[in-house]
Amino acid sequence: MSQSYVTVTELPGAGATREQLSMLYTRYRLAATHAAGKDLLEVACGPGIGLGYLARSARTVVGGDFDETMLRQARAHYGDRAQLVRLDAHVLPFADHTFDVILLYEALYYLSAPVRFVREVRRLLRSPGTSLICTANPQWDGFNPSPFTFRYFSARELRELMSGEGFTTELYAAFPARSRDRRDHLVSAVRRAAVGLHLIPQTMKGKEALKRLVYGRLAPLPAEAVDGMAAEAELTPITAADRADDFKVLYAVGRLS
Repeated sequence: MSQSYVTVTELPGAGATREQLSMLYTRYRLAATHAAGKDLLEVACGPGIGLGYLARSARTVVGGDFDETMLRQARAHYGDRAQLVRLDAHVLPFADHTFDVILLYEALYYLSAPVRFVREVRRLLRSPGTSLICTANPQWDGFNPSPFTFRYFSARELRELMSGEGFTTELYAAFPARSRDRRDHLVSAVRRAAVGLHLIPQTMKGKEALKRLVYGRLAPLPAEAVDGMAAEAELTPITAADRADDFKVLYAVGRLS
């Protein structure tokens, strides 16, 4: 039976914190800055929350995912507004030089052979082309791995992954792990303790229940991202000499000349 990722994916209607919504919005705002007038593919699009948002500026948008259940949910929302394809990220079903921009958001760690994916991206991109990867940073002290994962990449490893396959790579980080707000500081301390004791739930539903206990009322995740839905986070450039331990999220912008 094929692995299903429904239980570990952000789904429309689920309760989310302000930071969670900001993370989602920030990654699609980043994509939108590269998408204008371009042909774009999002690999591991899940229920397609970002597809409609990107379609407003891109020439064409294709969403693909391994999980048919989530693709059905995306098709139910978008109808004929989005092209959706079931795919394996290691062997992408498109001709060479089909796209200008390819995204992989919060899914690199589910790939058994990430180098194969990056090589497929290189094959599919036109020149010049851009690959955008967003992933959790495993080096911050509140990091908690998701089930079904193979490997998380540090900032250095993410740069090496992209650069090793011929991409000129810019690396960014966002969402500081430390906050001056006393309540956020307390929540972070509780989270670190829960991670250390292996008390963090393994499913998104379980995490949602825990967040309700800690944060109270949550906002529903939208079926489709819209402008202004959350705060857009500032991206901090990370050089080869910088440490990214103090940030929760990493972003790689890989370019083919």
